[in-house]
Amino acid sequence: MGRKVILATCSLNQWALDFDGNLERILRSIAIAKSQGAKYRLGPELEICGYGCADHFYESDTLLHCFQVLRKLLESPVTQDIICDVGMSVTLPTSTSARKILLIRPKMLLDTVPFGDCILSTKDTCIGSEMCAELWNPRSPHVDMGLDGVEIFTNSSASYHELRKADHRVNLVKSATMKSGGIYMFANQKGCDGDRLYYDGCATVAINGDIVAQGRQFSLDDVEVVTAILDLEDVRSYKGEHCHPHVPCHRVKLDFSLSDCEDVYLPTHQPIEWQFHTPEEEISLGPACWLWDYLRRSGQAGFLLPLSGGVDSSSTACIVYSMCVLVCQAVRDGNTQVLEDVQRVVNDGSYTPRDPRELCRRIFTTCYMASENSSEGTRNRAKDLASQIGSSHMNLNIDMAVKGMLGIFSMVTGKCPQFRANGGSTRENLALQNVQARIRMILAYLFAQLSQWAEGKPGGLLVLGSANVDESLTGYFTKYDCSSADINPIGGISKTDLKSFLQYCVEQFQLTALKSIMAAPPTAELEPLTDGQVSQTDESDMGMTYSELSVIGRLRKISKCGPYSMFCKLIHTWREALSPLQVAAKVKHFFQMYSVNRHKMTTVTPSYHAESYGPDDNRFDLRPFLYNTRWSWQFRAIDNQVGI
Repeated sequence: MGRKVILATCSLNQWALDFDGNLERILRSIAIAKSQGAKYRLGPELEICGYGCADHFYESDTLLHCFQVLRKLLESPVTQDIICDVGMSVTLPTSTSARKILLIRPKMLLDTVPFGDCILSTKDTCIGSEMCAELWNPRSPHVDMGLDGVEIFTNSSASYHELRKADHRVNLVKSATMKSGGIYMFANQKGCDGDRLYYDGCATVAINGDIVAQGRQFSLDDVEVVTAILDLEDVRSYKGEHCHPHVPCHRVKLDFSLSDCEDVYLPTHQPIEWQFHTPEEEISLGPACWLWDYLRRSGQAGFLLPLSGGVDSSSTACIVYSMCVLVCQAVRDGNTQVLEDVQRVVNDGSYTPRDPRELCRRIFTTCYMASENSSEGTRNRAKDLASQIGSSHMNLNIDMAVKGMLGIFSMVTGKCPQFRANGGSTRENLALQNVQARIRMILAYLFAQLSQWAEGKPGGLLVLGSANVDESLTGYFTKYDCSSADINPIGGISKTDLKSFLQYCVEQFQLTALKSIMAAPPTAELEPLTDGQVSQTDESDMGMTYSELSVIGRLRKISKCGPYSMFCKLIHTWREALSPLQVAAKVKHFFQMYSVNRHKMTTVTPSYHAESYGPDDNRFDLRPFLYNTRWSWQFRAIDNQVGI
């Protein structure tokens, strides 16, 4: 005999402190769940107030408005005859049914409270919940709950996107029910909640170690509900083979049934194979969805990007183009919210985007800022790419501004700095490069603020940055240069991954202009040309390759390596290519660059978080920005190993 249950889990694009919008999306998801016959609806963590409230969680207003929204939910006829698992500040997930609160369940890894980890015992099953990171913990609550007979596990999550992370999350969900049986419902936030993170959905239902329902990882839909029809008897049969001693959990009894007693014959559930995106697809989709949320919620009219013709700025441009592709596809699929948003962005209520290139022209401005040190190659590469993606492209020359700035300095000091190629010192050479870079930043913001005004259009443009994670790690950029922008979609992505992404764009979007961009050596073009050719390259300036930087970055952050332990690992990793003495020199050089330039991370542009070794000082890499750059004790330990 079977016992059918219909369960709904969802991904919602919530926004921190947007109580009206969050309530509307919650009610919409509950209505969809009920329309599909579900008796239990699971939402993401902190869905009432939004996950990214940060210090707003300490404000009494946040708590007050959360309870006001909760009251609206309890009073709404939409929440009748269904158990709704919703999340809010302080009280966290609150299960409701028949317009009353059944259980307040706090995150057990953060709070010590006299109320908390309980099981909902309905007339036909037992439901236990865990939250977000508790799934990743070695002592997850679902282990003890499963041994105590819980058949349905729920997880209200706010799990953010990182490259190559989705499979870990899916494997954890599968293993949660593989060990002792059960149904696992995973709900997640989606979209940009107001900061550097992109929450990537993937609402999931699993049973006895099999995935049976999967939501999308990247989409522009604000609400996505995933339902599954399952047989509780399948769980009970599986659990019969996995009985172990256990500590009983406290139960809250509920006069409510999730199943229909008339269900007699049900087919066995059919597992599905999870379709994972490649890293290149993740870069194309994740930052693009993040940019769209940021643009539509910021009230601005589009983006402006200083396009140099190099890999980094071209990657940012391609992500914007991918965003336009997603927007056009969403409109074709009938997404009315996206259509309303794009009409508001372009200030045209009759506009319907159909061609990504045409949409790109309306909302994306690219600008090549040439100097006497720029080559024709980079100028042409930038122009060709802009033409293929359809951006509104400008060419301008910054030499007049640079000479004016240096003229002021010479008038005051009586000195005229020279490039190293012209006999100047290292200090002069660096200062002359920085002047060019900073003037480009000033011009980018000037055009972002006034280019719409010059054309008689309302609104301003968001300035996009294009410094990659490896350059941020070493500080290989000028403080307050073009890396200083409103937001940066590639600031958490390595150079190696960006090159692979551009190759993907050549094939996916037929952007053939990228071939010459990938073939050219990375260069800042801030020093004089030699016979009209570029004489400066990034890897030469940094003293190591981008591939080496990616390895070092992961060792420093993920493996928690200081100079000495990093050296000890790299002499084995790089033993085929470098001697211990050469490895020692690279490790020392990196830590000197890192510590000298760490102060730059205090002002770095907010970037899309995509790599676990990102050096973002505001959240993911809490370290000093004033170091003893000699590292005397640590470097001496390395020297002793090398035998110096």
